Amino acid sequence: MYCARESTLKYYRILDLNGDVHLTVETGNGILENISSVENDVVDILDLAKSASYSGDTMDNLTRLILESGNPEKISLTEVALSLADIENCDYTIDRPFDPPEVWAAGVTYKNSELERRRESETPDIYSNVYNADRPEIFFKSTAERCMGPLEDVGIRADSTWDVPEPELAFVTFKGEILGYTIGNDMSSRSIEGENALYLPQAKVYEKSCSIGPCFVTSKSINDPQNLNIECSIIRDGSQIFHETTSTSQMARTCIEISDWLHRNNYVPDLTTVLTGTSIVPPPEFTLREGDQVAITIDGIGVLENSVVEV
Repeated sequence: MYCARESTLKYYRILDLNGDVHLTVETGNGILENISSVENDVVDILDLAKSASYSGDTMDNLTRLILESGNPEKISLTEVALSLADIENCDYTIDRPFDPPEVWAAGVTYKNSELERRRESETPDIYSNVYNADRPEIFFKSTAERCMGPLEDVGIRADSTWDVPEPELAFVTFKGEILGYTIGNDMSSRSIEGENALYLPQAKVYEKSCSIGPCFVTSKSINDPQNLNIECSIIRDGSQIFHETTSTSQMARTCIEISDWLHRNNYVPDLTTVLTGTSIVPPPEFTLREGDQVAITIDGIGVLENSVVEV
């Protein structure tokens, strides 16, 4: 009998050695249960979200019903490559938890972010103004093709001299509501944006400019998205060269508020993902280099790890 009825569910999309896609869910004790092995047609978060919407049930409850209805394949997390260190030694590789049709981002949502963007900019007052304004800064960040998954490469621009990761809580929308959460890395060129605020699209949107993962959790599984610890570590040549922590409690705007502004007078496709801003910014003398490894950890979700390449 299925016994993890009330546990927090973390949804992982994984690839086997043949490249076949499986939607799985971690139900506790380091075990993934393969939803796709019970329902062959369910290989994506959107499949579950739509079915739950039609039935009037929650996505997590529907998942539990599917697992209870069959004999799902069970896969140990030790068999799945979750870090760059074990990517060649496992039978399964972690994939993006879903394919976001669009990725948007909110800026200047933390006081520290406002201070850092004022420092880099030749027109600093605009950041103070938006931090204190009713309307937030929300900008288009990435297409699905530019958005990478866990363990994949993220990019720094060849024409940029100052590049940083931005670790962020990301929420996922469905039918105008927040369906759940994942982790996002908003790769950014501070030199390009600092030169002129109108260069923001070039500083933010380019090849491999974003990553999400490692999993998806529903909004029911996150007690308070405005009170989650976030960590960011950067490894270079085997040594940690940067580590900092923050909390979403430092956000000046809530996820619900950001979502409300995004949806105003705007068509937002299902599974659109929204990065909610960061207060973790490496010091001015730091810039990413090709070969660096970035690891972002958020309570209740997991660790998103990527390597850096020049694009």
